[in-house]
Amino acid sequence: MSHPLQSRFASVALAGLLATSSTAALAPMAYASPVGGYGDLVAKLSPSVVYIEVEEKGQPNAQMQLPPGFPKDELEKRFGPLFPDHTPDQGPMHALGTGFVYSKDGLIITNNHVIDGADKITVKLADGKSYDATVKGSDPLTDIALLKIDGVDDLSPVTMGDSDKARVGDDVLAIGNPFGLGGTVTSGIVSAVKRDIHSGPYDDYIQTDASINKGNSGGPLFDDKGDVIGMNTAIFSQSGGSVGIGFAVPSDLISKVAGDLARSGSIARGWLGVQIGPMSQDVANVLGYSEPKGAVIESVQDGSPASKAGMQSNDIVTKVQGQAIADPQALQRAIANQDPSSKTELTVLRKGKEITLDVTLGKLPSKQT
Repeated sequence: MSHPLQSRFASVALAGLLATSSTAALAPMAYASPVGGYGDLVAKLSPSVVYIEVEEKGQPNAQMQLPPGFPKDELEKRFGPLFPDHTPDQGPMHALGTGFVYSKDGLIITNNHVIDGADKITVKLADGKSYDATVKGSDPLTDIALLKIDGVDDLSPVTMGDSDKARVGDDVLAIGNPFGLGGTVTSGIVSAVKRDIHSGPYDDYIQTDASINKGNSGGPLFDDKGDVIGMNTAIFSQSGGSVGIGFAVPSDLISKVAGDLARSGSIARGWLGVQIGPMSQDVANVLGYSEPKGAVIESVQDGSPASKAGMQSNDIVTKVQGQAIADPQALQRAIANQDPSSKTELTVLRKGKEITLDVTLGKLPSKQT
């Protein structure tokens, strides 16, 4: 299966979603641009990468969903089979993905889209052993899922790196299960950071040219020290194969979401209670900016944390906790990354004057983003 992301890109396909239906501490030293290759580093990292097989129950062929009372039997007696190429029941559908070890006792991180809708999940370790897995928790908004396998206590967890320090041009390695081949390593560089590909409200992807293909979804993107700085999630492609533009969920986000899922099985996000939009170029010109920045408050929900703090329509949020806000997506991420009930300081432009608002955040309702 493959799932194109619905965005302004012509074809952004989910990187690994699941092929076709038939089918510890790490060394602190850096392995920068090794002349002899990445063999030593890959040998250390491979035990931390797992391969995931998902089984979904087959669905009846759509052609057979006939309206009540349709005289199918009578028509077939007279004219033969209505759907001669139809097989009444598809067998179980199998799909493949990748994941990586989060804890010694069997917590595994992967993409939510890899396991979404699964009836059975099997995790295969690098040593060939397979285990049934259960979903500890998942977060569709960030495409992160946490699995649990039992009967293990000596796995080799990855070291989570600081994705905020990733720079364009840094060396990276991807290890995964493309096309079900398993144990495939590709290398490249970070080709961009903080990419918004319009796949969800919290897009903040690391872009890489390391080859990512179907089956790589949920696999780790390592830096040259062997730390995970991202999880391979999507590719830009018109063919479904790698063209050197892949996207990884940053490790800073993974660490927060996986930590919440491990503790409670769910995600609690901060909530402001506003509708927001981008600044227009005309407004930017009036304010003396060379380009738009910040997030414009279009409306404030009654009784929301924003309302209680005195926020008004047409306010422009330029900073959260002293950190600059470039656009509405940046404000969404900044608020969602904070815990409900936490206090945060917003820097706001109101009628050309800068003011500070102290807001006690609420909890994001489950049906909102």
